[in-house]
Amino acid sequence: MNLELLEKAKTRIPSVPVLVNVVSQRVRQLNAGMHPYVKPLSPDEDRMDIVLREIAEGKIVAEVDFDAIARLKEKQARIFE
Repeated sequence: MNLELLEKAKTRIPSVPVLVNVVSQRVRQLNAGMHPYVKPLSPDEDRMDIVLREIAEGKIVAEVDFDAIARLKEKQARIFE
């Protein structure tokens, strides 16, 4: 894994748990045969590096539904009352 790419990707998705989830899901997609959104630098470039470049270049973004999180917290609060 290229640490420089990781730092660039973290500027786009600063939440480490969200970044990990996005990267792992996208690597699975590439392993399943989907095409990358950026041109690989070499035929044997690590898929994780490809995904980090996709994120760093803004080809992939993460959206967080804060309303859904709030609803889940309210539901959990009602359950534990």
